[in-house]
Amino acid sequence: MAELIISVSGVRGIIGDSLTGQIAFDFGRALAGNLRRSIQQPTIVIGRDSRRSGPLILQAFSAGAMEAGASVTDLGIVTTPTVGLMTRFLKASAGVVITASHNPAPYNGIKMLQSNGIALSASAIEELKTSYAARNWFCGNVDEIGLFTTDSRGHAHHVQTVLQYFDTRKIIQKRYRVVLDSINGAGSIPSPMLLGKLGVELIHLNGTADGHFAHTPEPIRENLTGLCDAVMKHRAAVGFAQDPDADRLAIVDENGVYIGEEYTLALCVLNRLMKKKGPVVCNLSTSRMIDDIAARFDVPVIRTPVGEANVAGRMMKENALIGGEGNGGVIDLRVGPIRDSLLGMASILELLAETGKTISQLVTDIPAYSVIKEKIDLDRAGAAKLTEKIAARFADHQPDRQDGVRVDFGDRWVQFRASNTEPIARLIAEARTAAEAKTLIDDVLALRAGG
Repeated sequence: MAELIISVSGVRGIIGDSLTGQIAFDFGRALAGNLRRSIQQPTIVIGRDSRRSGPLILQAFSAGAMEAGASVTDLGIVTTPTVGLMTRFLKASAGVVITASHNPAPYNGIKMLQSNGIALSASAIEELKTSYAARNWFCGNVDEIGLFTTDSRGHAHHVQTVLQYFDTRKIIQKRYRVVLDSINGAGSIPSPMLLGKLGVELIHLNGTADGHFAHTPEPIRENLTGLCDAVMKHRAAVGFAQDPDADRLAIVDENGVYIGEEYTLALCVLNRLMKKKGPVVCNLSTSRMIDDIAARFDVPVIRTPVGEANVAGRMMKENALIGGEGNGGVIDLRVGPIRDSLLGMASILELLAETGKTISQLVTDIPAYSVIKEKIDLDRAGAAKLTEKIAARFADHQPDRQDGVRVDFGDRWVQFRASNTEPIARLIAEARTAAEAKTLIDDVLALRAGG
């Protein structure tokens, strides 16, 4: 049986194996039970991405929460940031997204949000795990069962909220041609709404929210050859790619070249800092490009462990102007404390309009690094052991132990950490050249091979 992963990214597993309707039902009871400790009649806003298993998990979770005395409002198929926005808009006690993000179709998950829209903290997740394991839930009489309602305003509210922070008139005047790959996920619905209001001529690939992923969902280079070809074919100004719950965004330039997810946050940071100076927050796995851009404006960059909740929480503490993660996740607290691909698209289009430059020209203006990312099949015990070996090997470089271990060597760095969402470990290195980054990767892998 596969492992049910419970982390700051929520609950994630394989349908019919590690994640079943019964498990979703029990987590619904656990969350509602925890809420009832401080709220007599809690309310939960819930939405899902387009996966075929979505209705099963959503309905099971909702039933469990209602049995434990929480009322549930179903938003239907919506993006993860939409759930965060609607949680605040409806003044709900919590938000829930039924999604496995970039994982393949056999996976699904349960991502839980606080009343302010931010993902649950690590301590709150541990409390939830304890409640789930104890199975000591409140079950009231018929008068105490929660209500079930629906609300269809999510997409419109999301689009309206994003657009108010951008110069829409300037973007509309440019009449950009854009190719968007929505992977037949939740972004298929609100993205055309947003881009239409920005005067975009849209070529929409995989734009039906039916959960039939046309390619492997993670928006990385090898999965987006079709998008690259379409940008060239249609002579578009830019190509965008979303993941199934539309909280991540990858970019293809006007020449059909995949420039990747790291540039998403970098370009959005540049656009934001051009208008106002302020702190930037990103995780330890994010490119040094952010530091280079921040240095232009003489503003600080604060690093956190990987995980949206960690980044958003620190942003709120530091009153940060913008933040996010190098996986294509952009966070602007004016919109919400969640990664948001709609926010990313609007920001990139505004940057193009403001500067009059192409994507490739903007990329050329940012100091380039080579990033190598490896996935290692390693359980958590093995990952913990290798973490200690890396920290000991590079002790003279004062390893950062906030999240696994990261070692900085001036203009290069390497990080090793266990994944929050899959039973693997991730190894990331960044340097001026691919050869230098590969050397860092090989040094760590040699430690693993040494037993």
